[in-house]
Amino acid sequence: MKDFLKVIDHSVSKETFHLVLHPELDVLQTIPVPNASDLPKYYESDDYISHTDNKRSLFEKMYHFVKNIALNEKISLINAESDKGILLDLGAGTGDFLLAAKNNDWQTIGVEPNEKARNIAIQKGLEIFSETKNLEENSFDVITMWHVLEHVPDYNLQIEELKRLLKPEGVLIVAVPNFNSYDAQYYKEFWAAYDVPRHLWHFSKTAIKQIFAQHEMKVTDILPMKFDAFYVSLLSEKYKTGKMNFLKAFHIGLKSNRMASRTFEYSSLIYVIKNNKNVK
Repeated sequence: MKDFLKVIDHSVSKETFHLVLHPELDVLQTIPVPNASDLPKYYESDDYISHTDNKRSLFEKMYHFVKNIALNEKISLINAESDKGILLDLGAGTGDFLLAAKNNDWQTIGVEPNEKARNIAIQKGLEIFSETKNLEENSFDVITMWHVLEHVPDYNLQIEELKRLLKPEGVLIVAVPNFNSYDAQYYKEFWAAYDVPRHLWHFSKTAIKQIFAQHEMKVTDILPMKFDAFYVSLLSEKYKTGKMNFLKAFHIGLKSNRMASRTFEYSSLIYVIKNNKNVK
């Protein structure tokens, strides 16, 4: 391992963490790793937007507007990858994706460890659990993790649990930030998608392919999340300058997507993953 970057927790604790590179996988790890008992305190902020439905500020209103567009794209993706069946969403937050899938005739189950977010999802009429251990094996046609794998302390154990839950012919969809994107390289230690220490891992395309290959799973498709470049750049501007610089953030987000049209190093990427034996 070698030291890659020193990053501050800009949103909650203001503590400093190191990102270290595992060169054999091209993956970054957040060091030190908070104790499991301490980790929840780093999520205790009204500004942690995925755990609330707040629309207090222009930024939060924009977030939810864009999220609704992204929800339609996510539903289109799962419909394209699988016949409608049973969907499990890990890290379901306040349940908006699950609600959209349920309204699109999917049978839905969610898992959300955060009690506040989970209760909001339950109030929307969704079936939500705090963990996966009591869910039946080989029971899900599609499992989604929208910006969740980077939060998991041990991704190898998590992938084994995903394989236990997924039907042999099922589809896994994983979305994570990409530290090789232009906006990550531009903002460096201020890049909001590092989000230490909530993000314990930071992935590249190489890392995702190799990690899942070790579990006899194959990435069959990679898709961009183009809106993330603008959202992340806006937060990064706030961390770097202390204010929301909409014009500058839009410029950097646009440049990141334009460069990624050649390199495919978008700010965030969606990976479609299947068991090796079901890949032709």
